[in-house]
Amino acid sequence: MLIRRMGNFSLSLPNKTPPFSALFTITPAPFHLPLAQIQFLNPIHTKKFPHTNQGRCAKASGMRGVRGRDGQRESVIQKTHLSTSSAFLQEPNKKTTPFNRSAKKARRDAPESVLRHQLDQCSKHGDLQEALRLYEEAKLNNVSLNVHHYNVLLYLCSGSGSEGFGIEKGFEIFKQMGVNGVAPNEATFTSVARLAVAKQDPEMAFDLVKKMKGFGVPPKLRSYGPALFGFCDKGMADKAYEVDVHMGESGVVAEEAELSALLKVSSLSKREEKVYEMMHRLRASVRQVCEETAGIIEDWFKSESAADVGVQNWDVGKVKEGVVKGGGGWHGQGWLGKGKWNVVRAEMDSSGVCRSCGEKLVCIDIDPKETENFANSLAKLACEREVKANFVQFQDWLQRHGPFDAVVDGANVGLISQRNFNFSQLRCVVNKLQQMSESKKLPLVILHKNRTTGGPAQHPNNKKLLESWKKAGALYATPHGSNDDWYWLYAAVSSKGLLLTNDEMRDHLFQLLGTSFFPRWKEKHQIRMIASRDDGLKLHMPPPYSIVIQESEQGCWHVPTLTGDDLEIPRQWVCATRRKALRSIF
Repeated sequence: MLIRRMGNFSLSLPNKTPPFSALFTITPAPFHLPLAQIQFLNPIHTKKFPHTNQGRCAKASGMRGVRGRDGQRESVIQKTHLSTSSAFLQEPNKKTTPFNRSAKKARRDAPESVLRHQLDQCSKHGDLQEALRLYEEAKLNNVSLNVHHYNVLLYLCSGSGSEGFGIEKGFEIFKQMGVNGVAPNEATFTSVARLAVAKQDPEMAFDLVKKMKGFGVPPKLRSYGPALFGFCDKGMADKAYEVDVHMGESGVVAEEAELSALLKVSSLSKREEKVYEMMHRLRASVRQVCEETAGIIEDWFKSESAADVGVQNWDVGKVKEGVVKGGGGWHGQGWLGKGKWNVVRAEMDSSGVCRSCGEKLVCIDIDPKETENFANSLAKLACEREVKANFVQFQDWLQRHGPFDAVVDGANVGLISQRNFNFSQLRCVVNKLQQMSESKKLPLVILHKNRTTGGPAQHPNNKKLLESWKKAGALYATPHGSNDDWYWLYAAVSSKGLLLTNDEMRDHLFQLLGTSFFPRWKEKHQIRMIASRDDGLKLHMPPPYSIVIQESEQGCWHVPTLTGDDLEIPRQWVCATRRKALRSIF
């Protein structure tokens, strides 16, 4: 599951910063609700998505994706409670000189350290009432509060779910922070922006974001969330677009949650040109949408507004030119056709033909130069994180023995549906891939060195198998302490070949590769495998079409939804067509 990452926060302020009071544009009216009436609910306007590309979208609690061997994705947007674990509120670790035991104990027992620990516990359990009691006690005892203390308090206030006391207390604490001269960081601004939206004031939340740069604090994606989702929830489309523009100017890229919200407010406000824009932004950055986004898309196509937009007679040549220029799968010339849309959920057959409308999806090519650049960046990252001499030695070996039509993640294949490493299963897969290859060349098997020397590798038959692969130049044993992921991925990319692994490649290592090229490369090159007693081994080859939002030359749309890791469950697509387009297909 992917949750929006909160990240560590550091303070970087210029010598001259605006006065702290400049942050307040509106002073909320006082509230007087007893503490006992506070209810702890999920903080509003923070959404999580199952990917990011996909982010796309582990972000709020400091978690990223589960390692993809057997992890599951979720496919709905949820408004989620934001954890104030170390990933959210802790300051960066600082290198310190060694202290003797008594000095360490004195620091640990200092009132500020004790208060920090107590507030962290309150954050962990969502206990605002106890956190406020500790805050008042600290003030009475003249305990010095730092930015972390204040951030925990503000976070708890912003997520209290109360329409009165928690919000008012949060603004009061924020003011006190300024009085005490504690400079805010990104976490501070984000929590106060959530306070503003909790009192139904997204304008204040946006003003806070705009003032961050003046304090030397660059905004993050989550900094914009309160304002953007607040405006969208209120139907204030123009203000939401203003936030979107500001994000772009700050170098912040919207993910599915933000684009989905903008799509919905555009649809409800009948801004068809903005709907079209958001559809293409989803196509470019998200590719496959979760269920909630798919529902918003379906609602648009079923609306009267969608039936009214488009042109009946369009320039076919210009549309074809747009398709060629865009690389296939879309043209960008606006809505084509007129009249009511037929909107259904559909599946594709093995060749990429929609079982509902009969349109064939296209396979969008990858620029060879992009592949080359990706291989170079992959090698650079590997050399930074592995022993450089080891990886360079592998590159030299690959130059002598490659390229390969296919590369096998040996550890992954040998352990699929097995308790112990199964060389027979690995041998069977290697033989299948060799038979499928036009050159009949053995695929490259990547294994850790200990997999080739110990355990099952000591069996005479397995020894003989490994020796035959080694003599054929089809086995590479990665050195002790290395991460074989770098090796098999680089080998597949640089060879422009297929990659056999059930690893969904969602962990932090693969997040370093970005969300632009890597998902497209995986889609066209990754082979997956199912092993069962009844059916034996079954390989799932890459589809002959691109699993991405596609806009046809006839004006039809096909939107893929996310699937889990069960390869036997067919993917569902939103199919939106008009009668004229259907007639032109048949």
